[in-house]
Parts: sequence; structure tokens; C-alpha cells
Amino acid sequence: MLYFPRWSIVLIVLAVLGGVVACIPNLFSAQTVASWPTWLPREQIALGLDLRGGAHLLLEVNRESLVKDRVETLTGDVRQILRDERIGYRGLGERGEAASFTLRNPEDADRAMNALEPLAAPIQTGLFGQGTISEVELSENNGRITATLTEQGLNTRLRAAVTQSLDVLNRRLNALGTTEPSIQAEGTQRILVQVPGLEDTAQLKDILGRTARMTFHMECTEGNITEALQLGPPPGCELFESTEEDEPPVLAETRALLSGDDLADAQPAFDQQTNQPVVTFRFNARGGRLFADATQQNVGRRFAVVLDDKYITAPVIRSAILGGSGQIEGNFTVESAQNLAVLLRAGALPADLEIVEERTVGPSLGRDSIEAGRIAAMIGIVGVVIFMVAAYGLMGVFSIAALFANMALVFGIITVIPATLTLPGIAGIVLTVGMAVDSNVLIFERIREEARLGRSAINAIEAGFSRALGTIVDANVTTLIAASALFALGSGPIRGFAVTLAIGIMTTMFTAFLLTRLIIATWVRQRRPKAVPL
Repeated sequence: MLYFPRWSIVLIVLAVLGGVVACIPNLFSAQTVASWPTWLPREQIALGLDLRGGAHLLLEVNRESLVKDRVETLTGDVRQILRDERIGYRGLGERGEAASFTLRNPEDADRAMNALEPLAAPIQTGLFGQGTISEVELSENNGRITATLTEQGLNTRLRAAVTQSLDVLNRRLNALGTTEPSIQAEGTQRILVQVPGLEDTAQLKDILGRTARMTFHMECTEGNITEALQLGPPPGCELFESTEEDEPPVLAETRALLSGDDLADAQPAFDQQTNQPVVTFRFNARGGRLFADATQQNVGRRFAVVLDDKYITAPVIRSAILGGSGQIEGNFTVESAQNLAVLLRAGALPADLEIVEERTVGPSLGRDSIEAGRIAAMIGIVGVVIFMVAAYGLMGVFSIAALFANMALVFGIITVIPATLTLPGIAGIVLTVGMAVDSNVLIFERIREEARLGRSAINAIEAGFSRALGTIVDANVTTLIAASALFALGSGPIRGFAVTLAIGIMTTMFTAFLLTRLIIATWVRQRRPKAVPL
């Protein structure tokens, strides 16, 4: 146990030095680190919301808007199927969570039900395809057919909307360049967003709260705007209000020609003629092909660029646009053009998100928390140093040296991963201080027992390390299992505590069985002690 090959000594020393080097930038201010040469490490620990201050938003998926979108989609699917099958109907419309219509000829009931049957086909929801549900239930009564969304189907859509929203929000925040944002699901319908260091939440709320569902609609050729305002739009058409107050609405087809899913890129820019901010966009291969075909076939017609049910611009198609790219003009500012480009690149949210809780944590509270954590850590370290030196003498000094190396490794790993340090994370580090010397206590006590049995100093030390190994591994592995459970089942601060605790456990086992043993083995080879210094 006291013999170390040269290669293992080199690896242990390099690991400790690596932790110390990675930890060093945290001892200086960000301004000082920024002035260092580029070849020196500059990464610092990212502080969480409770330590650095920032914005805290709790968002909730709007179930009503999700239901409305699903019913609209269902109604459109029913209309398309009936037209394809040439089945006469009247009164097709939305009724709460259902779409219903009446057949012109009740004898077509069986044919209509068979045609609509794919809408009610079971879909797979379980892992690896187990478990199926039906999103739609079909019913018929005297020529009146109703397609109703099921509760199971809506709950499945709601869970899927939360999962998809997490991905979209992540892309939006990353595009904004925010530092270490935390985005996680809270329950089945809510999403928690925390952005450390951001005190002004206005832009954050605008970016996160907008659905950003962009669609492209051709001008409606049936009826006109005056009749639509008085009598309502004709079937298959819709009135879109402008994002500008003084602009009249546009009558366009309800069916979208293209959607934001067909966009490959969007960037803010300046118009070369007017020098006004605009947003340039580029379609993917499919979108570019559809856009080219549509502009070739509809020269002279207007098309509306619609964002969240309001049109931004509705230009007239002067000629075919074959390049698969274009620009969106409007009364943009530089900031609004940048925000719109971020939204389009990140994609649309599957449903509206409502802000149900909003908090801003000031940096002064974070400074107080850091100071309290620093004081707690110093008290813990000083207490441990006094106890170990008083109880174990020279061996205690060795364990304290390993303890400081352990702390350097913990902070170095947190810096490199990188993990966000929160107040519960500091608690996990303080707990690691006690756990780090706990392993040494077990080893030293075992060495004492072996020395009392009459073993020589070298044999007692050798036996102490080898026989304490099993106990220490069992204790640390069980704690690591608990930390893993906290990380898997917990959220927010609980996960921060679990991460630092797990890192502390691994570095503690490294320092106890490798570093401390290496220090003692080196001392034994140099001094050849006759008795154990305990």
C-alpha cells in the first residue's frame, strides 16, 4: 500500500496541480483575470442566482391556447378530408374542445366516419412504443358528426409542449448570450427560468413570453376587405391585424403557405436604400422551393408575413423570388430587429407561455450569501485543522495538506465543468470539509489499533490503509448514491447541493487513498520512523 510506481506519482501530482491551476482565477476579480495573458486560465466559477443576483421567471403553458390551436388544426384536417372525399357538409366549426359539422346527405355518415377514422388512430406515448392513446374521439348522431379532443390526448400534448418549450427557450437565451441560464420544468405545466446577472427583465420577458409563430399567407382572392370587415371573412380566409396601430388589416388565406419551421436562418441588417433596420431571412431547401413556386404563380398578389397572428408586412409580389431568401421590413429599431431575429432562429413555442411569477434578486443579497458562506467555510476549516493537529499530530498535518488540495480540486472541477455554484452548493462544499478528514480519521484510528497490537510503524501504517479501505469506500458510495438520487429527483438548489456533494465525495476518496497515502509513504521512506507518530 505504501509503494507507488513513478508513473502513478506523476499522475497524482499532475491532478493536484491541475486542480490548483484551474482554481487560481477564482481568487482574483474578473477585471484582474481579464488582463492576464491569453495562455493563462481565465475561467471562473459561475455563480447562481442566489449568489450573483439576477432574474427569476416562472412561466406556465397556457392550456386554453393549446386547446384552441389543436381544435383549429383538427377543424382544418376535417375540412381537407371532406373536400378530398367530396362529401357534402355544412356548419363546420369549433365547439369548445371539438370540431363538428352536419352532413348534407345523412346517408354519407358511414363514408364520412371511415374517411375521418385516421384522425382517431391511436398514437404511441410510452417509452419504446408501449402504451397508446387516441387524441380524437368520433361520434355521429343523425348526420351530425363531432370530433372531440380527448383528455389523455390533451395532457400528452401539454407535456410535449413543456418539453419542446424547454428546448426553444434554451436556444433563445443562448442566442442572447446570457451567462449560465437555468431552465427547467416545474411540475407538468410550468417552466422555471433563472438568469444570473440580469437585473432588467423587460427584454427577457419579451423574448421568452412571445410565441414567435411566424407564417406566410397569400392574399385572399375571395371577397374584399370592406365586406370582410362588415360581414366577416369568407371561408378559408382570415383578417390579420397589423403590428402597427395606424395600418389597416389584411385579408389573407387562413392556410399558411410557409411557416417558421421552413426558415434556415434570420439575421438583423440594414436596408441598403433606406438604411432602416430590417430582418433578413433564408429558407431551407424545401421552403425555398415552395417560396419560389408561390411567387412565380402569384405575381401581382400580396402576401402577408404574420407573427403571432399579426402581420408585420404585406408587400406585393413584383416578380418571382428564386433565391430562397428575402427581408422583413417594418418600423424596427436595432433592438427589436435583433430580438425578432433571435426569435426566428430559435423557433416558435408550441403554445403561449404566461408569466405567473417574476422576481429580481439584487446583487447585495448575493454578496451577503457569499460572505456568510465564506465565514462558515473558514470556521469549519479552522475547527478541523485544530482538531486534526491536536488529535493526530504530524499525521494530522498531513491530512490538512490533503484537505487543502481537496478543496482546490473541488473548486477546480466546478470551474472546468462548468457547474453553477449556488448557496446550497456552498453548503455541500462545507460538508465536504468534514467528510474529507473523516476518511483520514478512520485510517489513523486503524493505524493506532495496529500499533497497539505490536506491529512496527511501517507495518501498522500499511495495515491501517489497507484495512480501512473497505469501510471508507462503503461510506462514500452510499453517500454518492444519496447525492445521485437528490440530483435525479430534485430541482434547482437541491441539484446544486447534490453536484457539489458528489464532486466532494470523489475528490475526498482521491485525496484519502492516493494523496494522503503518497505524502505518508514519502515521509516513511525519508525518515524510517521506529514508532507511529500518533
